[in-house]
Amino acid sequence: MASRPFSKSFFTFYRFVRQRLGNPPGQHDQQRSTSGIPTYPEIIEGCPLAYQDDDQLQNQVLILDVEGGLLRSQSLFPYFILVAIEAGSFLRGLILLCLYPLLSCLTQEVQSRVMIMVCFLGLRVENVTRVSQATLPKHFLEDIGREGLEVVRGFKRVVGLSRMIPRVMVEDFLKEYIGLEMVVGREVKMVRGRYVGLLEMEGEIKLSLDKLEGAEMIGFGSSSSYFSHSDHQLFTCCKVRCCALEVYLVTPQQKRHWSTLPRYQYPRPLIFHDGRVAFRPTPQATLAMFMWLPLAVLLTMLRTLIFVNVPYSISLPIGSASGVTTRVINSPNHRALAQPNPKGRLYVCNHRTLLDPVYISVMLNKKVSAVTYSVSRVSELLSPIHTIRLTRNRDEDRRRMEHSLQKGDLVICPEGTTCREPYLLRFSPLFVELVDEVYPVALVNWSNMFHGTSTGRSKYMDHFYYFMNPHPAYIIEFMDRMPTHMVINGRRCESYEVANMVQGEIAKVLGFRPTKLTRKDKYMILAGNEGVVDIKQ
Repeated sequence: MASRPFSKSFFTFYRFVRQRLGNPPGQHDQQRSTSGIPTYPEIIEGCPLAYQDDDQLQNQVLILDVEGGLLRSQSLFPYFILVAIEAGSFLRGLILLCLYPLLSCLTQEVQSRVMIMVCFLGLRVENVTRVSQATLPKHFLEDIGREGLEVVRGFKRVVGLSRMIPRVMVEDFLKEYIGLEMVVGREVKMVRGRYVGLLEMEGEIKLSLDKLEGAEMIGFGSSSSYFSHSDHQLFTCCKVRCCALEVYLVTPQQKRHWSTLPRYQYPRPLIFHDGRVAFRPTPQATLAMFMWLPLAVLLTMLRTLIFVNVPYSISLPIGSASGVTTRVINSPNHRALAQPNPKGRLYVCNHRTLLDPVYISVMLNKKVSAVTYSVSRVSELLSPIHTIRLTRNRDEDRRRMEHSLQKGDLVICPEGTTCREPYLLRFSPLFVELVDEVYPVALVNWSNMFHGTSTGRSKYMDHFYYFMNPHPAYIIEFMDRMPTHMVINGRRCESYEVANMVQGEIAKVLGFRPTKLTRKDKYMILAGNEGVVDIKQ
C-alpha cells in the first residue's frame, strides 16, 4: 500500500525533471511543433483503456513496447536460450547458461548485446527464422499478460516495438498470432546468409516508423524499462513523429498482478509448434536440464534396449522401474483376442509419437504391424514391431494394408503425423474401406523435459528424446469397436463421413478438438515442406 504514493511521487518528480531538462526555458509545460500541435508526450500511469473510451482508441495507432507492455516476465533469457539450443546446439546453450551469472550483473542493454552475440554468431538465417516461426510462438503466448493483450485489442492499428529482442525473433509471432500491423526492432547483421552476432544501426527503426509520420499515436509500455534508458526508443521515436502522443506506463508492481492468458483466449489457436525443449527454459530449469543430460543419455539407451529386445511381459515392469509411466483404460480381453479370426483386427488411433503402435502392441500383449509414412530407416530398424512403409499411391497403400491384415492385426494412425496440442488432425478415410469394423484407441502422452516429435532433420532421434524424459507417461484407452458401414436417414455414409465419426469419438474421449488440418498443413507451417523425410537418415 505504501508503494502507491511513492510511485505517484516518483512519476511527478520524473515528469518535472524531464520537462525542465528536455525543453528550453519558458517552454517546459509542453513542447509544440510549428503547427501548434503538441509533440512532447505526456506520461500517464496505467493502461490506455482505463482513461479513454473505445471509439477514441479505434482511431489511434498504438505503439506497443513488446517487452514492457505485452510480456509478463522481465527476463529475456528463456527466448535467447531457445534460439541457442534449437537453432544452434546444446553446447551453444551451455555457453549462454555459463555466462548467466555475469549477465545478471550487467545492464539490460549489455545483457541483450551479449546474448545476441552468443546465440546468433554463425547461425544460418533460415535456422533462426524456422525457430521464430515454429518454436518461439508457444513460449511467447504462455508469457502474455491478459491485461496487456486487452489493451492491444482496443486498437485497430498496433505497431510493435521490440527494444531488446531482435525483430527476427518476434515478428512472426506478433503478426500471425497478435495481428500487429508492423513490427520494428533491432536488426542483427548478416554476412552471406549467416548472422555475425552484431546489431545494425538503430536508423532502421526510425526509417520504418517514417511510414506512420503524422498519425495520432499512443505509447504503451512499462515504467521499469522506460526509466532505465535515458533515451528510451518508445519515447524517442514517437515524440518526433506523432501529432499528439500520450505514453501510458504500467509499474512493475502492477505487472506482477497480471494474469496469464488462458488457452481459450489465445488470439489464434496454437495447434502446431516444434522444438525439443518441452518446458520454459528459465536459468534454474535450464541448469537442471544440463545436469540431467548425462544420465538421460544412458537412460534412453537402456530404455530403448529394453523395449526392443525384452518380451512385453518383462519390459513393462522394468520400464516402470526406470520411470516410464503407462496406464491402460478398458484393457482388452486377451481371451477374445486370441480367438481365430479370418482377418486381422484394425486398430485406429490418434498420433502422439512414433511409439503409439508399440504401446498398443504392449497393452495387447501380442505382436502387431504398423503402417508408417516417411519414417527414417533408424526408426524402422529399432522398431520392435513390423512396420509397413506407405507410398502416396492410394491403390498401392490399400494393397499393402490388406495384405498385412491377412497376416494379423494392424495399427494405423489416420492423421498421418503427430500433434502435440489437444487437437486431432483430419483422418484419412482409406482405413474405412479395408474392414467391416474398426477398434478405436485413444492415446495421450506427457513429456516434461523433451518433446519426442520433430519436423526437422533429426526425426530419427524422436524416440531417443522421448525416453530422455525423467518420467515419460502414456495413457491408452481402448474404445468400443465401430462399424465402417453406417446408414443414416436411409443413406449410406461415405467413407470420409465414417472417418470423421471415428475422429469425433476419439476426440470426445480425450477432450480434444477435431480439425480439418492435414499432415501437409502442419509441415508447410512448421518446416516449409510437405513432410517427406530422407529415408537414408
